[in-house]
Amino acid sequence: MALSYITEARVADLAAIMHIINDAKAFLKASGSSQWQEGYPDEAAILSDIKEQAGFILKTDGQIAAYAAITGQDPNYAVIDGAWANVADPYAAIHRIAIGSAFRGQHLAGQFLNQLISLGLSQGIKNFRVDTGKANAAMQHLALSHGFQLRGIIKVTSDSIDPSRLAYELNLPAE
Repeated sequence: MALSYITEARVADLAAIMHIINDAKAFLKASGSSQWQEGYPDEAAILSDIKEQAGFILKTDGQIAAYAAITGQDPNYAVIDGAWANVADPYAAIHRIAIGSAFRGQHLAGQFLNQLISLGLSQGIKNFRVDTGKANAAMQHLALSHGFQLRGIIKVTSDSIDPSRLAYELNLPAE
């Protein structure tokens, strides 16, 4: 097995990250999803993640294999057709999870998500949220296989074609 680890994304990583994001956009389009088909996430969104120290990369054998952002409260999650299980404690939203096409099929998405959750835990966060389009079966599987529970439907402002997203939540027990 190859050495894989996460590190904070830097501006110097932007070209490699955008390549991964564009791979993911093509993958989503080929699967019939409208998610990420209107420009978002674009370079400005990724640069904002980096500036806010919210962007993370997964490196595998020295190569950037994946990208994601861990953010705080997400205004898109304020209204849900359904219900969040934990509204009392802070949560981390994990967004823009993307794996480069050269790394698909290596189970890196699961490793990456595990490491992102571990990073959140190291910062005292025990509640996590993700969302995805209805046609994004890969992300749905990833969320469910890592203990996230489907909580309902939210609307995102970044997609005028189909703003509905399946919203998932993971609440880890207090120690």
